[in-house]
Amino acid sequence: MSIYQHFRQEEYSFIDQVLEWRDQVIGQYSVKLTDFLDPREQHILSTVIGKDEEVLFSLFGGAESVERKRAILYPPYFEPSDDDFEVHMFEIKYPAKFVTISHRQILGAQMSLGLKRGKFGDILTDGEHYQFLVSKDIADYVRFNLDSVGKASIELIEKPTSELIIFEEEWEHHVGTVSSLRLDVILAEIYNLSRQKVASFINSGVVKVNFKVVERTDYPCEQNDAFSVRGFGRSKLLEIQGKTKKDKYRITYGKKK
Repeated sequence: MSIYQHFRQEEYSFIDQVLEWRDQVIGQYSVKLTDFLDPREQHILSTVIGKDEEVLFSLFGGAESVERKRAILYPPYFEPSDDDFEVHMFEIKYPAKFVTISHRQILGAQMSLGLKRGKFGDILTDGEHYQFLVSKDIADYVRFNLDSVGKASIELIEKPTSELIIFEEEWEHHVGTVSSLRLDVILAEIYNLSRQKVASFINSGVVKVNFKVVERTDYPCEQNDAFSVRGFGRSKLLEIQGKTKKDKYRITYGKKK
């Protein structure tokens, strides 16, 4: 049975990458540290490596509660520590009395540096303070070059990950019925919007499925897919329970509070 049949075609290239990492660890009997992976990529990594006795893996992104994490693939002799993941944390110092900044602005400022998204971990806030995580190899570059977010001049203060803002996400669970598993139909149910409204969001590029922008209204959704719609928050398709007597799909989904 091929591992590929469990995933969508657009995920095949990442599966190939994971297989290459695995072969590298086995062939060189060495350790492989990845960039930050989103939760979907972490799931693929876990599925592909599975219970391989020659290659083990661990994940860390600054704290257990963060979403984006780096992975270490390693032979059985190796025991990774948190330091081996080479994760650095910055807190943003900015004139909070005079300006406001947002998660979206911080991400935009990070991407303006010309670095890969995989070099950055989570952006965290308690509503006033903002922190973000980066890989060690770019930490100095980011410190010296990221000096503004939006209209705010900022200073980056490096702090230990033990001082990371910790929070636990809360999700509301709901049950609903849908006529199909198309993306526009699923999101219309979850966010209580018309399909026309959802279609406009999808076509505008503000909808993500499993952390990647999707611009197809007929994109087929699957159990455990994660969604986000800019301005409406995040959600998950937790379970497809089967069909009702009226030939509709009964689904369970979660919405972030």
